[in-house]
Amino acid sequence: MTRTGSGLLLRVYMGVFFLYMFLPLGIMVAAGFNAYSPPSVTVWKGFTLHWFVELWQDDRMWSGLANSVLIEGAVIALALPMGLAGALLLGRLGTRAAGVLYTAMVSPLLTPGIILGISTVIFWRGLEVSAGLFTAILAQTTFIASYTMLMFMARLQRQDTALEEAALDLGATPFQAFRRITLPFLRPTILTAAVIAFLQSFENYNTTMFAIGGAHTLVTEIGSRMRFGLSPAINALGILFILATIVFALAWGALKARERRAAEHAT
Repeated sequence: MTRTGSGLLLRVYMGVFFLYMFLPLGIMVAAGFNAYSPPSVTVWKGFTLHWFVELWQDDRMWSGLANSVLIEGAVIALALPMGLAGALLLGRLGTRAAGVLYTAMVSPLLTPGIILGISTVIFWRGLEVSAGLFTAILAQTTFIASYTMLMFMARLQRQDTALEEAALDLGATPFQAFRRITLPFLRPTILTAAVIAFLQSFENYNTTMFAIGGAHTLVTEIGSRMRFGLSPAINALGILFILATIVFALAWGALKARERRAAEHAT
């Protein structure tokens, strides 16, 4: 195949790829402004902002969002130190037991979410704790901590342990060596792991559905409404999330560009 033919094939492939990725989002956005219900773009009844008003007046949807944010904050607070502790333990152990512990710590990733949710509720019911936000937090943490652990392990494998050893030889305590050397080295991974934990917690349905009892999150509320047909207000919510994502992405890009300019100016 000639270079021109290869370039054309690549452009066609990229066009199909981006169409496959963004066409559903475009349809969702269009349906969010369509006066027709249920959500549709094939039947157009005119432009409207009514679904945004309906979304604003939906108290149960906003309470679900508040519960989601609460759960995500708690999951991040639990999953990050648990994952870091597991990564440090496995990285420093250096024995055959490390393989067994690694298998045990990663096993929640391989366990179906339904099993995690049900087993969490059964365990805490035996301790007379009813299902709710607390059990949902613990159920999500069981597998999200494994994600963070793998991320910390990958980062720690690139750390020069001689720096910690030198700090200890110079009189630093293990905690001081960790705080001054290891923790700054892990800072980028901590931020990334927090974002991953946030997204994993926010979009989780299977585990949360079976662990949350009578409470609800935004995702479980949307899932429960699918049995009765979705309102275009859900599309309006999706539009708001897309706008929020774009704003955060632009802000992050501007922050990184400013940091690069500052670094270039300093050099």
